[in-house]
Amino acid sequence: MNRELALLEKLEKELNLKELQIKSLLTITQAINENVKAEGLFNMYKSFLSWEMGINKMGLFIPENDQWECAAEINLDPSLSSEIIPLLKDYKRLHTVKDDENEALKQFDIVIPVFHKKEPIAFSVIGGIKDKEDLYNKIQFITTITNIIAVAIENKRLFNQQLEQESLRKEMEVASNVQKMLIPDTLPTTDRYELSSIYRPHSNVGGDYFDYIKFSEDRFAFCVADISGKGVAAALLMANFQAIIQSLIYQYRDLETFVFALNQSVIRITKSDKFITFFVAEVDLEQRTLKYINAGHYPPVLKMGNELKELDKGCTVIGAFDDLPEIEEETIQLTDECMILAFTDGLAELRDKDGVFFEADRIKDFVDKHAAKSANEFNDCLLKEINNFKGEQEYSDDIAIITCKINK
Repeated sequence: MNRELALLEKLEKELNLKELQIKSLLTITQAINENVKAEGLFNMYKSFLSWEMGINKMGLFIPENDQWECAAEINLDPSLSSEIIPLLKDYKRLHTVKDDENEALKQFDIVIPVFHKKEPIAFSVIGGIKDKEDLYNKIQFITTITNIIAVAIENKRLFNQQLEQESLRKEMEVASNVQKMLIPDTLPTTDRYELSSIYRPHSNVGGDYFDYIKFSEDRFAFCVADISGKGVAAALLMANFQAIIQSLIYQYRDLETFVFALNQSVIRITKSDKFITFFVAEVDLEQRTLKYINAGHYPPVLKMGNELKELDKGCTVIGAFDDLPEIEEETIQLTDECMILAFTDGLAELRDKDGVFFEADRIKDFVDKHAAKSANEFNDCLLKEINNFKGEQEYSDDIAIITCKINK
């Protein structure tokens, strides 16, 4: 009779445990289906282990921003986390902690790793199991719950990552469209002068910019700029920068005052958080003059007659200082046919397969050799030269080029 009562008690306990397990699974599954936040799932996991499984020590570790962090714990000394985390990567399956293992790990009974496609997505360390009866089934169920929670959290992470990527993709698409509207798609070609451009962004959205402004039939300006940073932020700053240029350049008769005002406007927008290298040139065909200011930009190259000249006079970069300490405007008399090549540093810093740069001497040699061509022909040859030089290498930075040919 006593044996029968003991058997009935055992069966009743097993039945109660199974009912508890089924109830827990249903509760957690329902929470996952209702898209309960990660914090809520962690609390459910902690509550399940503590109150229903009688666990008095636990640590659940998940990857967060390329580091492992403790997402839930029961009576876990925070100082233990840093000791335990480096040890967990050695475990590929359920592991019972032995007496000869690390002292920090010996405070627990089992290690439960959770993997997804051979990559660990969670580790749970369990200790202090109060009721040892039917221990094997309890551990198996704790392992099941741990896997369910870990996979649910990983799916949330992947889903959020996908949403972020989609959001970023849309932002980049908008920024790319904005940028395409800002950069001129056609430049003038007349019997007196020609302008031509090359634009190769490193990604869909770049921080390089060029523009052309016509004042009259005899007077025009062109500029090139390199905005610090990449992506959406650079595209937004470029939009503001272009609007500022278009607004200010018609207000001032001299480039020095224009650049001063340009710097003040950029400072107000960026609070010195971004800076812009900038080159602007004004051509007067009647007076046969070229005036320019180089604001920290890679020096354009001028070929006139047999002379090669770097256009390096000006000031420091735009947007870095409240007041530009000194602005030097240079005026060049155009006594002959000339070619001006202005570009961003992506051209000079382009590398071939051996890591050799497309540096200043190569650029000047190219201008010297091809200056007699039209602006479009010059740029066609330059693009072939660039592609032959880099070979299969990707563009390491944005490249913006504007070429100005002034005829006799």
